[in-house]
Amino acid sequence: MKVFDRYIFRNLTVSTVFIAVTLAVVVLLTQSLRFLELVINAGASGSAFWILTLLALPRFFEIIVPLALMAGTVFVYNRMSVDSELIVVRAVGYSPLSLAKPALILGLIVTVLLWGVTMWVAPKSLAHMHEMRQAIKAQFSALLFREGVFNQAGKGLTVYIRERDSKGDLHGLMIYDSREAGKNPSTVLAKRGVLLSVDSGYQVLVYDGTRLEYDREKGTLSRLNFERYTIDLPDSSPVRQRWQEPDERTIFELLNPDPENARDIESIRDFHVEIHRRVVSPLLAFQFVLISCVFLLLGPVDRRGQGWRIIMCIAGVVLIQSLYLVAFDLSRNSNVGLVLMYGLIMIPSALSAYMLSGFSEPARRKFLYRREATA
Repeated sequence: MKVFDRYIFRNLTVSTVFIAVTLAVVVLLTQSLRFLELVINAGASGSAFWILTLLALPRFFEIIVPLALMAGTVFVYNRMSVDSELIVVRAVGYSPLSLAKPALILGLIVTVLLWGVTMWVAPKSLAHMHEMRQAIKAQFSALLFREGVFNQAGKGLTVYIRERDSKGDLHGLMIYDSREAGKNPSTVLAKRGVLLSVDSGYQVLVYDGTRLEYDREKGTLSRLNFERYTIDLPDSSPVRQRWQEPDERTIFELLNPDPENARDIESIRDFHVEIHRRVVSPLLAFQFVLISCVFLLLGPVDRRGQGWRIIMCIAGVVLIQSLYLVAFDLSRNSNVGLVLMYGLIMIPSALSAYMLSGFSEPARRKFLYRREATA
């Protein structure tokens, strides 16, 4: 790679990484809101919150990275145009294809990396995120007490809380416990209480209350006033085995569904569509680079900027991305959607490569000549 090619490649890489990180942070913040309430109410650790948020991020890479690569390409080549670098380089014999070479190499590298992400990394992280989320719900289900409603903390245990203050203390508690077979159910009324985490599990520690127990055989009601009383919460409920959605499976799992699983057999169509998506989606990165180079490198160089070209480039990319999402949604029920997915990748890419290659130069000059003659 020549010195100037390395210069462009380095600038493209830095710009793409910066934009990708910025977009990833925005996505990270928006995704964190999904888990904030769960983690706070469940009393889970801060590390669990960040792990859940980070596990949700890889599946957005196939959207973030191609857009970041397109934005980085537009930024670098537009800056070179404003600084007259493109004029100098063209004067020494660089063709549009030669100028686009560093961007195309970076596009190929990003495409290969995205194949690895979509084929294995993203589905693994998504599956682990759902499993961890389910485990947190099961493990801390006893702690998800809502104010003003009767909370089912386990089989035979119901907890009512009037309110919870800013410190996490509970006020106005009523706890009905009928878990132990052969024993009379009891009702505990308390003014306040707190949730505690102990080695054996979790407990509700209540203060200033009364424990009522009714004996149906004798017809008597026992009453015990207390200053402090402890109620053990049930152990975490077992985590049920989830059926993994197509986007949670690696490419090997999609290619080898379980023949003994009825739902796997019913979802063969969804598996095939997901496989095609993972093959086609990363190619958008390379296509966006081609489109950006066509709009920024072909035609005369304007030192005042290329605003209209940038707008057209962004509009073209947004249009292709939107049509691709529509085609993917259509492919769930029809093969026409699969044909459109591949067509939206192949046709614009082939046309852009043809224009950059220089074979279209005579036709373009002829068109410009006719336009100037009519003017």
